[in-house]
Amino acid sequence: MTEKNVVTLLPSATEIVYALGAEPVGVSHECVYPPEAREKPRVNTCVVDPDGSSEDINEQLDSHDVIYEIDEETLREVDPDLVVTQGVCAVCAVDSVVVEEAVARMDIDPEILTTDPHSLDDVLDDVERIGTAIGHEAEAEELVADLHERIVDVEERALRAVAEEGRPRALVTDWMEPPMVAGHWVPEMVELAGGEYGITEPGGYSVPEDFGDIVDFDPETLLVSPCGFSLEHTLRDVDELREREGWDNLSAVQDDAVYAMDGDVINCPSPRLVDALETIGYLLHPDYFDGPTEPYERVPVRKPA
Repeated sequence: MTEKNVVTLLPSATEIVYALGAEPVGVSHECVYPPEAREKPRVNTCVVDPDGSSEDINEQLDSHDVIYEIDEETLREVDPDLVVTQGVCAVCAVDSVVVEEAVARMDIDPEILTTDPHSLDDVLDDVERIGTAIGHEAEAEELVADLHERIVDVEERALRAVAEEGRPRALVTDWMEPPMVAGHWVPEMVELAGGEYGITEPGGYSVPEDFGDIVDFDPETLLVSPCGFSLEHTLRDVDELREREGWDNLSAVQDDAVYAMDGDVINCPSPRLVDALETIGYLLHPDYFDGPTEPYERVPVRKPA
């Protein structure tokens, strides 16, 4: 099969294409990993300033009916055979409907591949779908086999740990104002890593939560990883959580077990999810894992004096 010119309109698809040994001809404004993706033409625009706090960003989203627009001139110039987009969340990345409407107005006719993952298996399936679509089927099979082997290793280590230590209550927040508990594949990941997840069921959507529900669940380990935020961005704005009533009563706070991780790793359905899975396993059961795969920082549980 001849390799296709592909445009990737979400960070996970960009990461997958690079992981398979190919390069997109155009990407979205959010695609920053791997670093060479930053040099590719941007095929969409976004009205939201991504450097704001989660409260600022939420207010921006509420004030706009249209978040993303396709740069039709750039899309025509790169002339893709394939556009990869998503149907998971109209806020997180360019929705497939926006792409279809733009293509219908133009004199191009690319195939549109839409991803809609809600579990780790879905993510692995998307790796194979994208690999087949771009002519890298063998590379996709090899990558999926490696990722699956690593997932099984985490599960086996975690089961040994749980037999000795039990399952600590754990939560991942993927937004701070309003607070949101991560859904989709994240509950599954925490349970595979030997934790007890609460509030959101595996495969469910991430939705705003009353912080009182988080206090009632009382996580023993809390991972703060807002969607789209770098590690530095999260640490800069973590007061949005630390100043909430009930924060000091959380077991995770009292035990100094609050951590931050790059939001693009744990919330982005790419191969790096397995890095996040291995790191969660280490945070929950450090004696049973060799160490973290993905960088993280311990969040100071109280504001500096």
